Amino acid sequence: MNRQELADKFVKIMEETYPDAVCSLECEDPLQLLISVQLAAQCTDARVNIVTRTLFPKYPDVYAYANADLHELEQDIKPTGFYHNKAKNIIGCCRRLIDVYGGKVPDTMEDLLSLPGVGRKTANLILGDVFHKGGMVIDTHAKRILKRVGLTKETDPTKVEFDVETLIPREKQSDFCHRLVIHGRELCDARKPKCELCPAREICEEVRS
Repeated sequence: MNRQELADKFVKIMEETYPDAVCSLECEDPLQLLISVQLAAQCTDARVNIVTRTLFPKYPDVYAYANADLHELEQDIKPTGFYHNKAKNIIGCCRRLIDVYGGKVPDTMEDLLSLPGVGRKTANLILGDVFHKGGMVIDTHAKRILKRVGLTKETDPTKVEFDVETLIPREKQSDFCHRLVIHGRELCDARKPKCELCPAREICEEVRS
């Protein structure tokens, strides 16, 4: 089985196993998703969702973040960790959104990467979930699972993205990556994968080896 055949089969298995997979960050608009993804770096989505339940009402729009007091914002997001950097990036990001993009979240990879605190993972999530343009979101789950199943030998997230993106139809990439997150949490654990329960065990390179 070549890599394309493996990818096609794995995408189908993930679709059948997790048909209703969506982003686990609780957001109502593009800005909220952008803020949430920045907070989610080195933090669980569950914890981010707890923080944003009070954060979003306090900072209702891009101008509220852009004009926020740095120390106060740091305290507001402290439970997500790395809060000094995250607060600085959020304020800088929102100021750039106002200065360059009229307060709106842009819809291209190049423009998104120009925002403080935004890397390819965040940009691809925004492009896929907000603008429906697709994008491979290579988080720790996707990186681990794609390597285990045999779709890549790369370990750097950007190299994994470029290595795999041509194998997955663009219109399926976002949902596929959300399914990988659930699969990683429920079955394909980093330390103790439940291979005997995995619906992809017959095609998984790590299981077959």
